[in-house]
Amino acid sequence: MQQNHSVTEFILLGLTQDAMKQKMVFVIFFVFYVGTVVGNLLIIVTIKSSQTLGSPMYFFLFYLSLADSCFSTSIAPRLIVDSLSARKIISYNECMTQVFALHFFGCMEIFVLIHMALDRYVAICKPLRYPTIMRRQVCTILIVLAWVGSFIHSIAQIILALRLPFCGPNLIDHYCCDLQPLLKLACMDTFVINLLLVSNSGAICLSSLVILMISYFVILHSLRNHSAEGRKKALSTCTSHIIVVILTFVPCIFIYARPPTTFPMDKMVTVFYTVGTPFLNPLIYTLRNAEVKNAMRKLWCIKITSESK
Repeated sequence: MQQNHSVTEFILLGLTQDAMKQKMVFVIFFVFYVGTVVGNLLIIVTIKSSQTLGSPMYFFLFYLSLADSCFSTSIAPRLIVDSLSARKIISYNECMTQVFALHFFGCMEIFVLIHMALDRYVAICKPLRYPTIMRRQVCTILIVLAWVGSFIHSIAQIILALRLPFCGPNLIDHYCCDLQPLLKLACMDTFVINLLLVSNSGAICLSSLVILMISYFVILHSLRNHSAEGRKKALSTCTSHIIVVILTFVPCIFIYARPPTTFPMDKMVTVFYTVGTPFLNPLIYTLRNAEVKNAMRKLWCIKITSESK
């Protein structure tokens, strides 16, 4: 990576400097991270193993869980290890890698959520054409486009980060590397770069939220023509999606779609969408989805039966 600066490493200040609170951070986020990985892997294994979860909605849920696991892994392990370290040092290359991973998997989540909304729109508003429109080839193309779009977005973020010259100091008042805290350390006028950041990350968050809200409004409006049982099932599925959309996009917009200002709550908001949301997504999709719960029970029963023989 090209280094246009004299700084070769950064020191992360983390969430707190208090020794006792750092131990609490270790315990809390270790539990959250293990729960995130186990919960999302359980969904991934269940979808891959179950013959009843072959619809496009679960095809997209598979990739959402995969993105959640990778997204959390790009942040949480470092946060957990650093909570027990006196000096939280991260090299320049590691920092740039974390910026790339954070935006790549975060953007992947956003695109998959849009695909899931598209799937629900076609299933509810155009049920007769659903098997034709949302066939497996189309779903695969949509996922490939999501990977490509996420890669392009992340490359754009890295290009902006590599343009920043760092002459010192090297203290990042955060627990991870991202463009917003890095902008404060750059020894140059960052107005244009921050404008590009808002037009990239901020625009993706805002435009995606608008698209999702419009699609779900159309879906909910169309439910008037469905039976009571159909409305109940559709509302249950859409409610889970809407909760995840809110948990994902509100923090994202708060961080990226604003001028270069710093608020005391920035770290906690970032914690929520980098650690909290990936932890909550499996709970939301399993607790509110009878098909996933039944598939998990069958998978568990098959495993117990095979082990007892």
